[in-house]
Amino acid sequence: MKRLTKEEKFMKAAIKAAKRGLSEGEVPIGAVVVYQDKVVARGYNRRAKLQLASAHAEMMAIDKACKKFSSWRLPEGCQLYVTLEPCPMCMGASLNARVDKIFFGAYEQKGRSLTSALAEANLLNHKTEVVGGVLEEECSALLTSFFAGMRQKQKEEKKQKQLAEQDSQHSTTEN
Repeated sequence: MKRLTKEEKFMKAAIKAAKRGLSEGEVPIGAVVVYQDKVVARGYNRRAKLQLASAHAEMMAIDKACKKFSSWRLPEGCQLYVTLEPCPMCMGASLNARVDKIFFGAYEQKGRSLTSALAEANLLNHKTEVVGGVLEEECSALLTSFFAGMRQKQKEEKKQKQLAEQDSQHSTTEN
């Protein structure tokens, strides 16, 4: 059996966090903050449960790490592992918290992330290194499966609604 690299090991931890979110009905995106080769904080999407636009996996993990270190600035050497390429908000938070390196699994397919541009922009007097495609297939499959299931559920709900409307129309015309 193939031995996991350090990056794969920590991405597996992010995937585990994503699956926890999935079990709560959230889009399955997970993140972990790593310091000195140890996971110090975990997060997963909680937007639906908390009804907060900012409750992304990365934000949850970064906030927990900041609390753990009692500082908005993470110690030098902190890394972020996330199952999906970060959005601009999460990249901004990563830069602001001084994350040194970001590893992500699946690429954001619609090109809205701006990950590389923001990582190199030095907007906050800090640059971060970004590595994409860590366990990409596994991370992508989790998201693809979730959205396929969601589309199927919406399709079934629409069909049920149409049948209910037809039944209602038939009972109205019969009376």
